[in-house]
Amino acid sequence: MSDKNPEYDFKWCPGCGDFGVRRALEAAIDKRRVETELPVENNVIVAGIGCSGNMVHLLEGPQPYGLHGIHGRSLPIALGVKMGRPDLNVIVVAGAGAGPAAQIVIVIAGDGDFLSIGNEHIAPQAARNLDVTVVIMDNAVYGLTKGQSSPTTKFEEVTSSTPYGKPEAQLDPLALYLTLGVSYIASHVSTKVRDLGAVIADAMDHEGFSIVHVQSPCTTYNNTFMELKGNVRQGIPPLAWDIPEHHDPSDYEAAHELVNQGGVPVGVIYKDSNRPSFQDRIDIINEKSFSRKVENMIESYAI
Repeated sequence: MSDKNPEYDFKWCPGCGDFGVRRALEAAIDKRRVETELPVENNVIVAGIGCSGNMVHLLEGPQPYGLHGIHGRSLPIALGVKMGRPDLNVIVVAGAGAGPAAQIVIVIAGDGDFLSIGNEHIAPQAARNLDVTVVIMDNAVYGLTKGQSSPTTKFEEVTSSTPYGKPEAQLDPLALYLTLGVSYIASHVSTKVRDLGAVIADAMDHEGFSIVHVQSPCTTYNNTFMELKGNVRQGIPPLAWDIPEHHDPSDYEAAHELVNQGGVPVGVIYKDSNRPSFQDRIDIINEKSFSRKVENMIESYAI
């Protein structure tokens, strides 16, 4: 138990990559607080079910508003929050608003939550260019429920749910986001906390649908720290590699070429700053539409 959560004891396993993501997210929120001079409560974190969802309960310091939703439905919830309060900064944890003074809704999700049952919600929000930030913690396994295979688990990998090897192909989330039209895509690792925090902050500043996909290894069921970092002595090449400084994230074709190189690129892959956000389009519609006053509506029913 803890002073913050007297009734529940939310925790992660020792060494879990989610600790690094937490620190990065806290740094990004604090950076925005300083820049906008708005309180932390001007941010909203929406989470689904899974180890990643505990982010709502485990953030330290001043608390943003948190909403722990149901499995795979973090994006529909974030859409509702953003439509009801477009001034909020919404972060969906699996995660920006109209200018730097807007609040953020952050949607926090995991690979199992966001890319399996929640996969059907990515395309509609990409088409809308919904102004929310999604932070995905990908450990390529269902860690909370004891190690079943997830969409990003390797093909033929042996897990508790696939004792003879996973029969489905491994999902490539970065290629998926590009194909669906997500306007801001970044890839990162949980061990580079400071750099990850800067990328999350940049994603929050983006007006439109932004996704930061983070490799966050599960130390209990799928410990990939060694694979990501590499080991020269053991002849293990690193999966994670830095995106070259000359890469132009506004170049869609260059983004595809980068993703097709394989491994885990670290940095901003794609960024389209020219597309209007969903809220921009709604504002235009509201200007064109005719809204009757309540008094006129009442008078129209009078005999």
